[in-house]
Amino acid sequence: MANVIKIKKGLDINLKGKASEVMLNAGKSATYAIVPSYFCGIVPKVPVKVGEKVKAGSVLMFDKNHPEIKFVSPVSGEVTAVNRGEKRKVLSIVVKPDAQIEYEDFGKKNVASMNADQVKDALLNGGMWPFIKQRPYDIVANPSDTPRDIFVTALNSAPLAPNFDFLVKGQEANLQAGLDALAKLTKGKVYVGVKAGSSLKLNGVEVVEFDGPHPAGNVGVQINHIKPINKGEVVWTVNATDVILMGRLLNTGVADFTRLIAITGSEATERGYVKAIAGCTIASLVAGKFQDNGHIRLISGNVLTGTKVSMDDYLGAYDCQVTIIPEGDDVDEFFGWAVPGFGKYSVSHSYLTWLTGKGKEYVLDARIKGGKRAMIMSNEYDKVFPMDIMPEYLLKAIIAFDIDKMENLGIYEVAPEDFALCEFVDTSKIELQQIVRNGLNLLYKEMN
Repeated sequence: MANVIKIKKGLDINLKGKASEVMLNAGKSATYAIVPSYFCGIVPKVPVKVGEKVKAGSVLMFDKNHPEIKFVSPVSGEVTAVNRGEKRKVLSIVVKPDAQIEYEDFGKKNVASMNADQVKDALLNGGMWPFIKQRPYDIVANPSDTPRDIFVTALNSAPLAPNFDFLVKGQEANLQAGLDALAKLTKGKVYVGVKAGSSLKLNGVEVVEFDGPHPAGNVGVQINHIKPINKGEVVWTVNATDVILMGRLLNTGVADFTRLIAITGSEATERGYVKAIAGCTIASLVAGKFQDNGHIRLISGNVLTGTKVSMDDYLGAYDCQVTIIPEGDDVDEFFGWAVPGFGKYSVSHSYLTWLTGKGKEYVLDARIKGGKRAMIMSNEYDKVFPMDIMPEYLLKAIIAFDIDKMENLGIYEVAPEDFALCEFVDTSKIELQQIVRNGLNLLYKEMN
């Protein structure tokens, strides 16, 4: 029987626009791309040239510091662009797909007979390694390290997040193969966090059930409650949807990045799941599924940690969700702060809507509703932060870049997503996730 951990602190934001468990039609993506900015901690190097023909699984990019970490094409076709920005920074590598996808053959593998080095080589060559992140620093894992433990989250608790049990249907064998492979890479344990009462049957791993509000599904919260990280230790983290891709590579011998993407949000006219290949355009996923009145925000990911995108942008590398909400730039409220606010959402119960109960669904737009001001030590972060860490003090230490305080306050355990709810409830309107990301980047450079 799995362990059950009850999360008390947190906040479930009940938004309108959940995805129904139905399959929707997806359009054909005109191009696919690898976007280096989605992968923290890498320095991209591009070995391909415009006009070159590639297969699905061909190398498009690798990490300059760790050349063994390869980023492969999700489709076969022609490289049409290597887009660069200031100082020749690589922004994206774009591939125009063939009518029929042709795959590189990496050979089927029997995970049970493989050792750690063979598993590592298979994942590196097949382009699956970038899905493995490490803590500390929340960056793509260093293949030279041996992690203390590996943590896999199979629980989506963010607003409007897809149902993992639906995502994994028919992919159970690939998920198990991926977990078996990860177990070869650590001398410790592979922990899998699942929703309390989940029917998921897994072997060879330690399943831990989590019950409670968001961020119960965040792998950082799960690590903190299962086995916290101490200074000098390294753990790896993977999303279970990416473990499925790893298992598929080993079972079939091809790098098939097909996954289910949830179309969610109050402004979506069709909500459900589409089958798509990672790196596709946002337009191929949502075209015809919302009314574009010029005041819509498209988000690759969820409303708390996702990235604002346009129709021409590409799906985030780790995302299984696209959210469509009102932008709010066409709203003009006269004395909005002084009216009763019937129907409005408020964490602090400033409006009477909280009397209607937790079942009410809300339509929230992208407005900040206020200006930036000094950080107020009001304990508001701590109410939604279920880790044994003092968030306000840690954030102040990051801003001051006091390394000793950062270490003592738990910097090695956290990632930007762990502060997403703090940012949501923050009356000071501070971009807390960006502060944490910048702090982790600077600390990594300083310590390495």
